[in-house]
Amino acid sequence: MSAMTVARKSNGTLALLGGGEWQDGCRPIDEYLLEVSGAKEVVVLPTASAYERPDLVADRCVTWFENLGVEVRPVMVLNRRDAQDDANVKAVKGAAFVYVSDGSPLHLRSVLKDSSLLSVLVAGYRNGSVLAASGAGATVLGDPMVDPRGGAYTVGLGVVSNLAIFPYHGTAADHLRQRSIELLAEHAILAGVDEHTALVRTAAGPWRALGTGDVTLYSEGRVQRHHDSEIDTLKM
Repeated sequence: MSAMTVARKSNGTLALLGGGEWQDGCRPIDEYLLEVSGAKEVVVLPTASAYERPDLVADRCVTWFENLGVEVRPVMVLNRRDAQDDANVKAVKGAAFVYVSDGSPLHLRSVLKDSSLLSVLVAGYRNGSVLAASGAGATVLGDPMVDPRGGAYTVGLGVVSNLAIFPYHGTAADHLRQRSIELLAEHAILAGVDEHTALVRTAAGPWRALGTGDVTLYSEGRVQRHHDSEIDTLKM
């Protein structure tokens, strides 16, 4: 597999979920992330759901993590102005565990790109925090980014470069999946991540697939499927 890179070496944990966050199938993933982070509180950003009742998204996160024994602090960043707001940036800065929820990847990208909030998120991840993102959130953090309007590619936020995330891989329309495979750049990796499944990397170890489904990697004509296992062919 081709190499993936991060703009600078990270001491944190990145979890890219294929969707279905805060449901029973994700419990082992979230328990693992809580253990790694040592967090007693999870900060949730329902930004991608700005036009789809973000308050209800935040409530779901609160209920889920309270059942796992930790508190949740929603930070309601819903537009570009919110992402530049000093109070919101301060609320995220230093958080041990930040969760970016699912929704619209294009809206999420437009809100976070080159923002003060994104700088704080990336700095926290590099310095040792957990950064988890599901569905749209996972899609946006890579670069290139799968364009939800047709399966081609556009520019992502590049927390990890040369990596594109295809969420809901197991249930996606075949023609969209195939288009993303065919249009993948020569040295990039496409990671198809099923629901209730995550592609995870800690600073101390290799990438691994966690959860009930598979992580399927496409690169340079090769296909590799991984289920609840380390992925030693991915390098950063």
